[in-house]
Amino acid sequence: MPDSSLTPKNYLGVPVERPKVAFFELSSCEGCQLQILNNESSLLAFLDLIEIVRFREAMSGGGDDYEIALVEGSVTRPDEVERLKLIRAQARLLVALGSCACFGGVNQLKNRFPLDWVKREVYGEHPIETAPARPLADFVAVDLKIYGCPIKKEEVERIVTDLVIGKEIVYPDYPVCMECKANGNLCLFELGEPCLGPVTRAGCDAWCPNSRAGCWGCRGPATEANLAQMLAIMDERGFSRETVIDRLECFGGFASQVAALRAAGGHR
Repeated sequence: MPDSSLTPKNYLGVPVERPKVAFFELSSCEGCQLQILNNESSLLAFLDLIEIVRFREAMSGGGDDYEIALVEGSVTRPDEVERLKLIRAQARLLVALGSCACFGGVNQLKNRFPLDWVKREVYGEHPIETAPARPLADFVAVDLKIYGCPIKKEEVERIVTDLVIGKEIVYPDYPVCMECKANGNLCLFELGEPCLGPVTRAGCDAWCPNSRAGCWGCRGPATEANLAQMLAIMDERGFSRETVIDRLECFGGFASQVAALRAAGGHR
C-alpha cells in the first residue's frame, strides 16, 4: 500500500501538497513551540497539512530536507548567527516565530545594561559567550513573522493553512483594544491597570486583558498606532512616563518609539 504520509491531502476538496517543515530554536524558552503542541483538539488536523521533518520538542532525530523553517528565539551568540544563516540557505520560506524572533523579545532587556555587568551578575564565575540579543531580521531575510509571547496557536494554524493553500497572509490592522471591546471586557484603565492595548497589534484575541491583565505589547505596534493619545491617557490616569516606557520596552517591538521618548526626555 502507498505511504499515506506522502499522499496529497485535501482542503475543501482541493488536493494540496504537504510542504516539509522544520522547527528551530535559538535563545528562547521554547514556549512558542510548546504552544503548537498544546492545541490537542486541532493538532492532528494541523499536522495533516504539513510534513514535519524536524521538531525537537516533539520528535527525536530529524532531517534537513525542509522547505519552511519556523525559527523561535533571538540571536545572542556568534554560533547562532552561523546556524541561522545555514537554516536560511536551506529554507524556501523562513518564519520568525514569536516575539524573541521578531523583536528580540524579553531577552533584549539585557541590552539596557553593560554586557560585562550582565555576564558577571548572571553567570558569576562561570561566564559564557553572549552578545546583545537581536531579532532574526538583523542577520537574514525573514519572509514572515508570527507575533506574540507566546504565539497564539490558533493564529499559527490559520497562517500555516493559508501558506499551504497559497492564500494571502493578512494581519489585523487594528489594535488589541478592538478585540478587547468585542469580547465585552471592562477597560483595564478603569481598574487602575496600565495597558498597551490601544497601540499594540491585534491578533491575540486580547489574551491578557481577557484575564484582567494589562497588555505588555508583545506583538509590537499596531498599524498607525496613536502613541501620543495613549501617553495622554496614561498621564491622565496617573501613570509615570517611566512606567509606560518600561512596558513599551519589555519585548522590543516598540524600540523606535522608546528611543524617541527617551530622546524627548521621556521621564515624567
